[in-house]
Amino acid sequence: MRTLRFAMNTSVDGYVAAPDGDLGWSVPSDEAFQWWSDRVDSTGLTLYGRRLWEAMNAHWPTADRQPGATPAHVEYARRWRDMPKVVFSSTLDAVEGNARLVTGDAVAEIVRLKAGDGGPMDIGGATLAAAAMRAGLIDEYVIMTHPVLVGAGTPFFTVLDEWAGLELAETRTFSGGLHLMRYLTRQGVGISR
Repeated sequence: MRTLRFAMNTSVDGYVAAPDGDLGWSVPSDEAFQWWSDRVDSTGLTLYGRRLWEAMNAHWPTADRQPGATPAHVEYARRWRDMPKVVFSSTLDAVEGNARLVTGDAVAEIVRLKAGDGGPMDIGGATLAAAAMRAGLIDEYVIMTHPVLVGAGTPFFTVLDEWAGLELAETRTFSGGLHLMRYLTRQGVGISR
């Protein structure tokens, strides 16, 4: 059975994007960028919601050929292109590259994918992750906190019907004041409100 991981850059007040979708505050330090790149390299499959897919696919397929591309960006672009991806959308007609499109029930497809063989899966996109979170499908949460208050926007966590028990598995501090916390979901530890 595969594990499902949700990892995003967040502000100190818990947002993954500002109200207008601005992500300019979440540019990682070189050290943190390398951590993200290594994570992509160790991921068997990434699940994307439409908005995050469109943002990533607008940049990374050709990022290594852009003027001034650093060796780290060249490496990340290659890793991102090589990684298999599933895009969940009810509005897209097709996706390109090393990706396939799912237009049906996202939760049912995630359950099917988790039951299969392969390396860990990452889920990206707040709306898609929220559906998986509410269904109790996420095994690991990774929060890369940036030293900024955004004030409002898209939250990392969604509203849940019951508490979810988590176990702290790792903490790490990166240059630029970034702080990583990795939590494992303790299965069967839900407390109804």
